[in-house]
Amino acid sequence: MKEFVYYSELYDIYSFLFTEKQKEIFSLYFEENLSLSEIAEYKKVSKSYVGKIINNAKAKLDYYESNLNHFKLLEKLQKYESKK
Repeated sequence: MKEFVYYSELYDIYSFLFTEKQKEIFSLYFEENLSLSEIAEYKKVSKSYVGKIINNAKAKLDYYESNLNHFKLLEKLQKYESKK
């Protein structure tokens, strides 16, 4: 569950860097909570294709965050704001 929240929050920050196909599959998996099989059936593609898209999206989000650190900065700002 923690992974879903983390990647959903990263996606909120970096979603503009994804293709429409990546956005749709990511949204179905992380936001609509559909399984790989359900997405594959809905999109009429293989389950392995859906898994590949999800894994590539997660790797992309990890890469962006490790280089840009927007999520970490937002966390620091939220902690600072809560201390006021």
